[in-house]
Amino acid sequence: MGDILIVDDEVKLRTLLARTLASAGHRPVTVPDGESACAHLDAHSTDLVLLDLVMPGMDGLSVLRHVALGESPSPVMVLSGVGDVGTRVQAINEGAVDFVTKPFVVAELVARVNRHLGGPRSVGAETGRFLETGSLRLDIRRRRLETPDGPRALSEREAAVFASLLRRRGDVCTREELLHDIWGYDFDPGSNVLEVCVGRLRGKIGDASVIETVRGVGYVVAAG
Repeated sequence: MGDILIVDDEVKLRTLLARTLASAGHRPVTVPDGESACAHLDAHSTDLVLLDLVMPGMDGLSVLRHVALGESPSPVMVLSGVGDVGTRVQAINEGAVDFVTKPFVVAELVARVNRHLGGPRSVGAETGRFLETGSLRLDIRRRRLETPDGPRALSEREAAVFASLLRRRGDVCTREELLHDIWGYDFDPGSNVLEVCVGRLRGKIGDASVIETVRGVGYVVAAG
């Protein structure tokens, strides 16, 4: 069970979520705006943030950027009535680990919360803060990649995939291993979530050759 921060300007929704999550055994705290969220996160350890995007004053994307700058960023699930593809992609690129469009089924939301809190796959739980290859340096705790063209914010799963590849430089990480270790499910030949994630990573790295595809097997970062 976890400490959860609920950030939303809708009083009824905050109250409903807090009551539901408390009954599921979690410890929810609610705040009505982005400024209050940042103040709480700076002062308290938080296992998961449920974040609205459209709020008076500081918006949700600004909160996401603030979270990413923290020494040990809390994972953030976005809950938003704005569900277009562009907004979803922007939120994920800013570091959100999940995006739920309002209105949502509360039972499904609780299941997603439990999934994010229940496994050992959070990037923040990895040992060792920095991994490097060539001119690239990955800060695992902050999910930030230092590149020759400047820093790049990574999503939780982008950071986890790159960290797995860096820890095994020179060895191939199979699709089955990456899907199981990071997404938490067994190999599904019809899923392309890993390929999409690697594609985003390559774009942020700026050099597609850093992560090599081993056709029919998986991916590898060259040793050296």
